[in-house]
Amino acid sequence: MAERIKPVIIAGAGPVGLTAARLLQEQGIPFLVLEADTRLADDLRASTFHPPSLDMLDRLGAAQPLIAQGLITPTWQIRIHPGGERVVFDLGTIADDTGHPYRLQCKQSTLCRILMAQIVERGGRVAMGMKVIAAEQDADGVRVTAEDAAGESRTVEGSFLIGADGGRSTVRGMVATAFEGKTYPETTILATTRFPFDQHLEGLSNVNYVWKEGGTFSLMRLPDLWRCSLYPDAGESIEEATQPENVERKLQQIVPTGQPYVVEEIRPYRIHMRIVDRYRNGRIVLAGDAAHLNSPSGGMGMNGGIHDAHELVATLADIANGGSLDLLDRYVRRRRPIAEQEILVQADRNRARMQERAPARRLEMLRELQRIAGDRDKAREHLLRTSMITGLRQAAAIA
Repeated sequence: MAERIKPVIIAGAGPVGLTAARLLQEQGIPFLVLEADTRLADDLRASTFHPPSLDMLDRLGAAQPLIAQGLITPTWQIRIHPGGERVVFDLGTIADDTGHPYRLQCKQSTLCRILMAQIVERGGRVAMGMKVIAAEQDADGVRVTAEDAAGESRTVEGSFLIGADGGRSTVRGMVATAFEGKTYPETTILATTRFPFDQHLEGLSNVNYVWKEGGTFSLMRLPDLWRCSLYPDAGESIEEATQPENVERKLQQIVPTGQPYVVEEIRPYRIHMRIVDRYRNGRIVLAGDAAHLNSPSGGMGMNGGIHDAHELVATLADIANGGSLDLLDRYVRRRRPIAEQEILVQADRNRARMQERAPARRLEMLRELQRIAGDRDKAREHLLRTSMITGLRQAAAIA
């Protein structure tokens, strides 16, 4: 197969692009990854891997090394602070539906390094410091122009171009005519610390979405630190909210310590909900954040991109084995509606729930979630959906 087709060109060496590369490698389909940065990113982006993503990565031999460096998280919760009343969802409820009935808390950069090592060991090609800036196509393939940091450009030929170059994708503009949606009014402030919140807040899980008086925060545990998602107070500017003394004040409201927190990183980021009108333009196809952006509440963005990569490469393999180019429309039919109706809608719902301010309404929502968690059938249905298994099953049923 490798001798019969031109390489698939992948823009982006994030979790989506590298997953696609490894899948192509397993299929014996040649590829070339072009990454704008000169090295793999190591910043704190996505940190939650859902059960079906782990199932997929297991087939690549990537799940076990990822699990070894991550934190297995069998439960997640929504709670009210400081009282501690909570609803806890146990992923063991879906043990018959997945080989990994838990979330894995681990930086996405860890996965990228695992996949990159596998790709290189198996002779795959990755060109760092090469940003895709243009592409042309005809009936026989694509010609992709990439530029290095010095402004020097080169053109490579391939069979297809996968745009997996993230939220600021350049490939997106070669495919989509619109990227509709919204930017949420609030800005999230990410602060990381090694403070052991679990030793001070009773019954804390590794993944916690928390209501507090007049606001909200979340606590996500990684193997060596906690990620705290905080928000500006009413009337507080982003510049003020990200000042160390104000981050310190917000952390002290979570657990008063009598001494300063050691905060390793403070980073603000805006949250978007957007999706392209088109996933495909001929031989150029989008996946992951290049195609859709969503609130991080629920941890579905990176996972949805990994799922895109699996569906897309399965489609490319069918084409390489003699299938019609129009099979790419099947990829679009299976992934775009799921991104729009499952990933974006769920993430938006999760975000709206945690932005609720009325104490009575919060308690009402908590009680309803507790009823769901206490009913095994309803809990299983809820966990299949929030773990993204329902969406994948819906997609698989689309012809």
